Amino acid sequence: MGKTKSGSLSLERFTFDESWEEKKKRAEKIVEILMETHPREKLLIGDPYRTLVHCIISQRMRDEVTYRVWEELFEKYRDIETIANIPVEEMQRFLRENGVGLWKTKGEWIVKASQIILEEHDGKVPDDIRELMKLPGIGRKCANIVLAYGFGRQAIPVDTHVNRISKRLGLAPPRVPPEKVEEYLAELIPYEKWIYVNHAMVDHGKSICNPIRPKCDSCPLRELCPYTKGLVTDADLKGRR
Repeated sequence: MGKTKSGSLSLERFTFDESWEEKKKRAEKIVEILMETHPREKLLIGDPYRTLVHCIISQRMRDEVTYRVWEELFEKYRDIETIANIPVEEMQRFLRENGVGLWKTKGEWIVKASQIILEEHDGKVPDDIRELMKLPGIGRKCANIVLAYGFGRQAIPVDTHVNRISKRLGLAPPRVPPEKVEEYLAELIPYEKWIYVNHAMVDHGKSICNPIRPKCDSCPLRELCPYTKGLVTDADLKGRR
């Protein structure tokens, strides 16, 4: 009782009572409102390799810096063959000079991932999450980003915004890790809408559901949100209750 068919997910770790059926109905309404509130005409970067490089650069970086550096990188180094054949030190220097944090590690990841894709995958980014996660610098979040934004596949990348908002909305228990958040969202949200979840929650997290002092009074989800109603608290999210 209280578990999914597979038995891997449970309602026991939530802070309020709600059946799976109720939670699913509420989740569907939430996604519909998010899609209406934060639409995007274009979801894809359109190129799996460029998406992969973008994701590596973006780690612990502001979006505006990431996008600028990413554009400049591909203006200077046109394709995967060029990047795979430059010295790691050159890529590291490029990233450092452009203000990228963790430039040493990211420079190595970009060059070595490019080499592996050329040598082991005939120059094509793999479209399998397990193969993607074997590449340097690609964890589960980045792998899902490549699948969703590079290939247009149904996937749910869980970044800091998706993790926080899912828990405030009571779609995942407050103390589970990001990979478990992904499992709960995949269970609750219709498959054909998975690709919209990341961008909609990221936009929502930047504009309304901020980490500190969220704008609950102006939130279009306030009637569906247990955080607004005090059923999920900051103490719950930090493990203090």
